[in-house]
Amino acid sequence: MRVIGLAGWSGAGKTTLLTRVIPELNSRAVKVSTIKHAHHKFDIDTPGKDSWAHRQAGAQEVLVASSHRWALMRELHDEPEWTLPDLLTKLGHVDMVIVEGFKTGAHPKIEVFRGENGKPLLYPGDRDIVAIASNMPIAGTRLPVVNLDDFAGIADLMLQFAIDSNTIFDASSVEG
Repeated sequence: MRVIGLAGWSGAGKTTLLTRVIPELNSRAVKVSTIKHAHHKFDIDTPGKDSWAHRQAGAQEVLVASSHRWALMRELHDEPEWTLPDLLTKLGHVDMVIVEGFKTGAHPKIEVFRGENGKPLLYPGDRDIVAIASNMPIAGTRLPVVNLDDFAGIADLMLQFAIDSNTIFDASSVEG
């Protein structure tokens, strides 16, 4: 499967962009999965649910399944946080995985940049940024720059710059 990331400061619009590019890729018969890195302790389960009670009782993993979807929750306890290559092994086969987060990971990324955020561009310090999606022109870069609202153009860039996940597994500098 091919892997590409979206990198940018909080509030740049990464999630909004992702939810608009996925349908564009799907319209091209590209099957997409996503990996979202959460920086905070998060929970997809809620008190009062049976699965929550199972985890509170000490289950290492809880798999919830229905006729429409399934989800696996794993408690890491004292284990280290999983790296992107570790997480990629947990996905089923798709054509492309789009990663939101893992900003310092060694995989190609498109920077999502909004000038009004007042934050600096990431690309000068990140050699893995291969293109920029921005709501304003970016002077002085040799990277491709596409408008944030050009979902077809961003999908084109993703397909152009995504790398096979096996390449990621072979990289010695992968960081989660």
